[in-house]
Amino acid sequence: MRKLFVSAAASAMCVAASSAMAEDCGTVTMAEMNWASAGAIAHIDKIILENGYGCTVELVTGDTMPTFTSMNEKAEPDIAPELWINAVREPLDAAVAEGELIIGGEVLNEGGVEGFWIPTYLAEEHNIYTVEDALARPDLFPGAEDESKGAFFTCPTGWNCRITTGNLFRAFDAENKGFELVDSGSAAGLDGSIARAFERDQGWLGYYWAPTAILGKYDMTLLDFEVPHNKEEWDTCTVIEDCPNPQKNSWVKSEVFTVVTDEFADKAGVAMDYVKGRTWDNRTAGKVLAWMQENQATNEDGAYYFLENHEDVWSNWVPADVAEKVKAAL
Repeated sequence: MRKLFVSAAASAMCVAASSAMAEDCGTVTMAEMNWASAGAIAHIDKIILENGYGCTVELVTGDTMPTFTSMNEKAEPDIAPELWINAVREPLDAAVAEGELIIGGEVLNEGGVEGFWIPTYLAEEHNIYTVEDALARPDLFPGAEDESKGAFFTCPTGWNCRITTGNLFRAFDAENKGFELVDSGSAAGLDGSIARAFERDQGWLGYYWAPTAILGKYDMTLLDFEVPHNKEEWDTCTVIEDCPNPQKNSWVKSEVFTVVTDEFADKAGVAMDYVKGRTWDNRTAGKVLAWMQENQATNEDGAYYFLENHEDVWSNWVPADVAEKVKAAL
């Protein structure tokens, strides 16, 4: 719980320290992206930068392309705490080369992960760790309209992953191996199919991604495609609807970094060390997202939940004296 009262002496000391540090850091604008993991990390950063480093943080609404474009052209906002940089790699590299933007720490140290997953209890019980392992056991994956076949869950209509999953389903010859591609209908339908499988202690096979609340709540294993990512095949077939002859392929890891403006780096002082070093794994992020979903919590609530329950993670991001200031503010 947040501490509502501190002693007058402690308050005076904190104010004095914060004022001195604020001279270096000043006012910082930060993008609060419109997906849960990025929203949570923005509020985590706000709490730590304000209470630990004396910054004044203003959150602004953000999304990948608009935020990047604004930072690149107007140097606003100062920080994009979670930027999925695969989508902006070429212009970002150019901006970095010109000294306009700086790539900070890898906020998701495992990157954004997409692929085919099964429940970990099933993987361990039946030694299933590759796509081919799973396709050899259609009997373990109920849910198809034809009960003689295994269910392979795909994305809702309109999602790009629906095209990719469909092409890879054909590339792995899954239909001839006894599987039926099952339309989840919606995001809620896809999540619900996973929840039902766990409630019934059954198998589930299909597309999903991390970090997400569902994978924070349910322990799933990402299957190995046993082939490297082939960019040319990906661009010319894997992501093309009704590609006539899709080949086996795998998703490339989405690189997820913090990006800041050169102006922020100049004024931030030691706070820049925090921006460079702050990182968490998908499992930890997923646990926070799962708690947020279950409790209908805001991004700010999620940030306080993380800071109050995962000190073992975030205390490694900052020096000991900064950690004490942050803990005093919770």
